[in-house]
Amino acid sequence: MTASASQSAASPAIRVVMMPRDANPQGTIFGGVILSQIDQAAWIEALRTAPLRYVTIAMDKVEFKRPVHVGDILSLWCTTVKIGRTSIRVHVDVRAFRPDTQEQIEVTAAEAVLVALNDAGKPTPIKADA
Repeated sequence: MTASASQSAASPAIRVVMMPRDANPQGTIFGGVILSQIDQAAWIEALRTAPLRYVTIAMDKVEFKRPVHVGDILSLWCTTVKIGRTSIRVHVDVRAFRPDTQEQIEVTAAEAVLVALNDAGKPTPIKADA
């Protein structure tokens, strides 16, 4: 296990409280807000692997299992699935903690593919020792 993998397993890439600004009038969080958090968490995991500049080029299908409510604490846990020559595939598990009931729920999961870019905006190799 690499240092990156052990660090990823030990703590979430992101932990954030869902606020009213993130919700529809019924108090559930917009799916796009969660998709944005998935994208950010995958980027953080890529940086843990190799500190380069990344852009997201793909995200697998995302199906929401349970709604997220205002006040829930969202945690996004990441693992690196594969490192290619210029890309990295990251698996993101999304869980929510409901403070009022002390319940932890599975919200969704996704895989994102990010590509490393050089200063000219062109794909650049991800070196194992980077």
